[in-house]
Amino acid sequence: MALAVAVGADGVHLPERALDQADEARGAGLALVTGAAHSPEALARAAALRLDAALLSPVFPTASPSGGAALGPERFAAWTRAAGLPVIALGGVHAGNAAVLADSGVCGLAGAEGVARAFAPAAKA
Repeated sequence: MALAVAVGADGVHLPERALDQADEARGAGLALVTGAAHSPEALARAAALRLDAALLSPVFPTASPSGGAALGPERFAAWTRAAGLPVIALGGVHAGNAAVLADSGVCGLAGAEGVARAFAPAAKA
């Protein structure tokens, strides 16, 4: 959070273990506060703390070392609809599977692998 403030960022993304720092982030002048969530309990905590959104992951299988078991689109949709705050899909999301989430209640998509793959030279794809 100190880095976000130091560089004049508008917001910060908090890891699940630090969701309780949301009020501190707002008090530091950060207008947008999002947080990571990997369970319905974390989503409920994020909603209770009035985060602007939660990034729920991993939706699909991912190569990320912190990825864990994929939720799958059905569980993702159920958790998202019950979340009580906007939810952004993260984890294994790419152009080939993002449309599956269209009716899930998701408010946005985030990704690293999918973006990297989209911009990778054809020889590396």
